[in-house]
Amino acid sequence: MTRLNVLPALVFLALGVFTGALFWAPHADRATYLHLMLAVGAMPLIFGAMSHFIPVLTRTREAEAGIALIPMAALAGAALAVAAFALGGLAQGWQSGAGLAMAAALALFVWSRRRRAAMLGKPHACLAWYEAALACLFVALLSIFAAGFWPQHFPALRRLHLHLNTLGFIGLTALGTLAVLLPTAAGRPDAGAALRLRQNLPWAFGGTLLIAAGAAWFAPLAWLGAAAWALALARLGTAWLRLYRAEIFAPHGAAPLLASAAAGFALCLPAGAAAAIGVTLDPARLFIAAFLLPLVSGAASQLLPVWLRPGVQNAWHGDLRRRLGRHNGPRALLYLGGGLAAGWHLEWGLPLSAATLLWFLLQAAASLILVQQGKTS
Repeated sequence: MTRLNVLPALVFLALGVFTGALFWAPHADRATYLHLMLAVGAMPLIFGAMSHFIPVLTRTREAEAGIALIPMAALAGAALAVAAFALGGLAQGWQSGAGLAMAAALALFVWSRRRRAAMLGKPHACLAWYEAALACLFVALLSIFAAGFWPQHFPALRRLHLHLNTLGFIGLTALGTLAVLLPTAAGRPDAGAALRLRQNLPWAFGGTLLIAAGAAWFAPLAWLGAAAWALALARLGTAWLRLYRAEIFAPHGAAPLLASAAAGFALCLPAGAAAAIGVTLDPARLFIAAFLLPLVSGAASQLLPVWLRPGVQNAWHGDLRRRLGRHNGPRALLYLGGGLAAGWHLEWGLPLSAATLLWFLLQAAASLILVQQGKTS
């Protein structure tokens, strides 16, 4: 199984899992639902995306065919964990799943370091964000085993696990990628992106660790971490509004969704802090609906044509990209609205987000059929 067929399959797997899980959420156990979204849906896709971008960031040859086994191992581990939670929280099941995912994260990290060592010159600054994200995931999964040895600390370790996964693994990967992907989607480079990534990583990574430790043990640390993350996001947002305002507020294209994902992530920081002091909010649902959904939809709008047909870009790629990007401006507003509503426990929030995602999924399927038939947009 090669990168050529794994990545599109992971995209549609994630979109399908997200859609089904969102409609199922009102009736699901919270742990099962969150692991279905974050572990089964997001984690294998992120691993697959990293396997595509790491050779680009290190200016080395494309990934070996065996690298496709890494997201597959992550998917198997995620499926084990979800099954264990669905069957009543069987410790052996979720520990086995965590072990498989840890092995996948370690394998991808080692491969990234080897590519870094083999290249000429320095890698793109985004690579360090990926490696920091993998480190967060590894520690998050390690906390699962720590909870088995110290069950009296299970609530704190669970909070550590959640925040290192969401803000660390997913957040660092996403924001590092967005700094490069949005300029690509806009068709105009950002000359300051690499420098900004280098400057922002200590704040984002340090902020993630502070938030995770604060959520687990000492709440004031989380406020410091949120401030550190806010600084990194403010720098990114200011640059984007200066350079890509027209593309961000356009009715079509990948840029509106990518920018909306960054805005949704920024909203999660005060929401998490507010929830920690007793405000009635659900930051996890806000994270999923306002950040994760536009992130995957926007990235798929831009990258799916490349992943379906790697190599020289031609009219086929452009046509499919235009079809995938149609109505992404209104879709971005719907994701943000659904995410805010879900975060405030309004019943219509998640169904709105699910319907918006289903709209994109059906549009993507129709677009593929039409371009395969040779019909122009």
